[in-house]
Parts: sequence; structure tokens; C-alpha cells
Amino acid sequence: MVKKVLRWIALMMTVILVASMSGSFQNVKIAFSMDDNTGWAPVEQAMGKQGTLQGDVLKFSMPRGDLRIMVGDVQISSALALGSWVAFKKMGSGAMVMGDLVLTEKEVGPVMKKLGQGGIEITALHNHLLGESPRVMYMHIDGQGDPASMAITIRDALALTGTPAVAGTKNFSSSDVDAARLDGILGYKGKVNGDVYQFSVPRAEKIMDQGIEVPPFMGVAMPINFQPTGNGKAAIAGDMVLTADEVNPVLRSLNDHGIDVTAVHSHMLTEEPRLFFLHFWANDDAYKLAQGLRAALNETNVVSL
Repeated sequence: MVKKVLRWIALMMTVILVASMSGSFQNVKIAFSMDDNTGWAPVEQAMGKQGTLQGDVLKFSMPRGDLRIMVGDVQISSALALGSWVAFKKMGSGAMVMGDLVLTEKEVGPVMKKLGQGGIEITALHNHLLGESPRVMYMHIDGQGDPASMAITIRDALALTGTPAVAGTKNFSSSDVDAARLDGILGYKGKVNGDVYQFSVPRAEKIMDQGIEVPPFMGVAMPINFQPTGNGKAAIAGDMVLTADEVNPVLRSLNDHGIDVTAVHSHMLTEEPRLFFLHFWANDDAYKLAQGLRAALNETNVVSL
């Protein structure tokens, strides 16, 4: 274990040295191999941080803790609705990458150009919230090829934004919202992420994109997030991942329970089955909202736990 850590540090120092000499990560070339236990190390070097590994997927989270975004009188936590991420999945001798970047309006153009120059495709650009101030946009991305090279492109693009290198530290308060009670209502086990309680609900069917299975970890699970706002209330945000026939039943169910639908759109281009992402928002009694979300989930083909 110690040898692995020391090797990782040595590789990281090499990348930093080469990058400082070139003035950019764009020209750094890192050998990539999936044939040994350190296959993901060059990708982590290129991203400048360690990712979270789940099976053959390596995911990086880049919360926009630099932004002060308000919806009404609620300041949006980065873990609630401002979390950029990218995930790499092994594919032959290379990998595919998918992600969602949270951007200010001024950042959209430069980031889109930089990604395009590195061969990363844009699959969607849109809102997730309504009435937020200042305005934020969400850019969904897709790419295939050498993962280290793609990671360099993504890091160069993120360097054009205010995305912090290190996430801030806030703590979820169980005195405001009872997490176990939310678990019981929704029927899933959530987890604490900073000051937000999060659920990730996977669909039951296999999702494919260009002949490759897309696991829930790569953005096709349903994120449901609770941010306590005091007196038993919580702001909720996230998205329901739906087939076409589920969109309107879920929309009606959410509206019937006082939950606003803020967007309905695609995140990918060639997925099978075709999926629609329905984003939602509310700030009300946390358990009442959980019941509304459970009713909406009942209209979908999700994995039952």
C-alpha cells in the first residue's frame, strides 16, 4: 500500500513538472494501460485528484463551492444542485467518459471550445433550476478514446472556470431532518454528502450507449437530494430518469404533491432505451416532500431494495 501511494505521488510530481514547463496540461502525454492494477493512475494524475472507483468506472466530483447561488431565500449547497462530475469507464484499450459540468453563463463558451478542441463532445446544455440567481447552466459531455488525454482536456476546460480544486466542508444536521425517517419513506438508504442527504435510485433495465452498458454510477441513476432549511423543512433537487411513457405520470405526481418540475430534457444522444431527465425543486416539510417523491418513483421502473 505504501509503495502504491509513493508511486502515485511520484507520477503526480512528474505530470506537474511537465505541465509547468509546457504552460498547460494540453500537451502532456501519459501512457495508459488497463492491464495492471495502476491502470487508472494516469487519469488521476491528469485530473489532478483521486477519483472514486466503482467496478470498472472511475468518477470525479468537482462541486462548485465557489458559487453563491440563491433560489428565493435558499442558498443552494454545492451538494444539492451544483456538483460537476465526470466518470470514466473501461472500453477495450481505452475508455468512454461522461459528465455534467456546472457553469456560469460566461464560462459556457470558453469551456465548450476547449472541450471541442480536445475531441470531447457536448450532448446537452440547459438549466436544472428555475429562478436561481445568478444563472447557472449544465453542460453534459461524452467522449471515447485514451482516458488520460481526455482527462487532460477536461482539466484544461475546468481551469477556465472557478471550480475549486478542493471541496469545502459542511456537515449535514440530523437534528433538522431525520435521515432514517427519509430512508423509511423513500424505501432506499441515503448517504450524507456535506450538508445534504442524498439518494441514488437506479433504474431496473440495462442502459446502453453505442453498444456499451452505462452503469448507474455514470449519471443514469436518479439523484434525490435533501438540504435542510430549518424547522423540519428541506430544499429538494435532483432528477428523475424516465422513459417516454413515464414522463407525464411522474410530472403529474410531483405537481400533485407540491413539487415543481423545473426542466424536462435529454442528457445523452444515443442511449437505449431513450431517456428523459425530469428535474424538480421544492422547499417544504421534508417528510411531506419525501412522500411525494416516493409516489413519483412508484410510476417508474426502478430497482426495489
